[in-house]
Amino acid sequence: MPAGSGGSAPDPVTATDAATATGPGRAARGRGARVTSGGGTGRGLAGLGESGLLARVFPRLPAAPGTEVGPGDDAAVLAAPDARVVVTTDVLVEDRDFRRDWSSAPDVGWKAATANLADVAAMGARPTALVVALVAPPATEVDWVLGLTDGLAAACRQAGAGVVGGDLSGGPVVVVSVTALGDLGGRAPVCRDGARAGDVVAIAGTAGRSAAGLDLLRAGLGGHAPDLVAAHLRPDPPLAAGVLAAAAGATAMLDVSDGFVTDLGRIVAASGVSADLDPGWLAAASGPLRAAAATLGEGSGAGRGEPDPDARARAWVLSGGEEHALLACFPPGCLLPEPFTAIGSVRGRDEGPRVGCEGRDVTRFAGWDHFG
Repeated sequence: MPAGSGGSAPDPVTATDAATATGPGRAARGRGARVTSGGGTGRGLAGLGESGLLARVFPRLPAAPGTEVGPGDDAAVLAAPDARVVVTTDVLVEDRDFRRDWSSAPDVGWKAATANLADVAAMGARPTALVVALVAPPATEVDWVLGLTDGLAAACRQAGAGVVGGDLSGGPVVVVSVTALGDLGGRAPVCRDGARAGDVVAIAGTAGRSAAGLDLLRAGLGGHAPDLVAAHLRPDPPLAAGVLAAAAGATAMLDVSDGFVTDLGRIVAASGVSADLDPGWLAAASGPLRAAAATLGEGSGAGRGEPDPDARARAWVLSGGEEHALLACFPPGCLLPEPFTAIGSVRGRDEGPRVGCEGRDVTRFAGWDHFG
């Protein structure tokens, strides 16, 4: 199923004065206007049919390394030199995880692929292949699906992965389900439960930018900070850093998808420890977001409910997710591999709040909950 053309990340579509979404959501809730990608032919899937669509999609697929049987058969066959396979899956649902009046079709494809590629990287593995299932209304334009394919393919090519198969079905809204596979290359997986007191907490990637872009889109102010909107619509984490972290001896790792504090909390809970954040890092990460926070206005309820721009910028860093930065712990004295930056330290379970900063508990900055 979908994948496509291109090498490096396509230029993100700049969403400007989009309508405000109703209520919270990882990406959005509330149905947006239907848009097409790239001019379009106006032809819907119902007029082309499943076989016709696959004939358009298959040539756009990037090949996965180690593919013995690729798309078009009942199942794909991949070589597994390590004799172990890293497997993860993620689902994007229209009007729940993305809106088509904010995101182009390539944006959705890129984001769907990246969410899964980052999960593989966070285990210390190299992404190798995706399997993609697409549900779409019969009236969906063929060009929109091909744009989705191109976004998936571009993200895969940048990561050195391919698309080896999937499924198609019809439904009332677009749903993109991706399963990613990865290769550990003989290394032990880096899980969430290995952090120990004294470890260094480090991050590869950015924090808070996607959350800022989302809140600007909700407020209809996306045009004021297109770079932040791009961080939300088309995250671009340093996926290769996952293998580097594993080689350097990382004790725990995950990607920041549901919220920074939420995901760091998962590491400390699984490891039976707690963590302190460096206030200098928090200031450095939130400072560049203050102008966008001020754009929402003093006293505005937008921006994580924080009325003050400085507090709003900090809340974006602490509660924001979907940038898929790699958050890892390393033994004390370990030389951090680039592009990791030290942002805190691990301490014993009973030595203060579960996740704190200057002695203050920051666990109130909860991230996304699919059923919350």
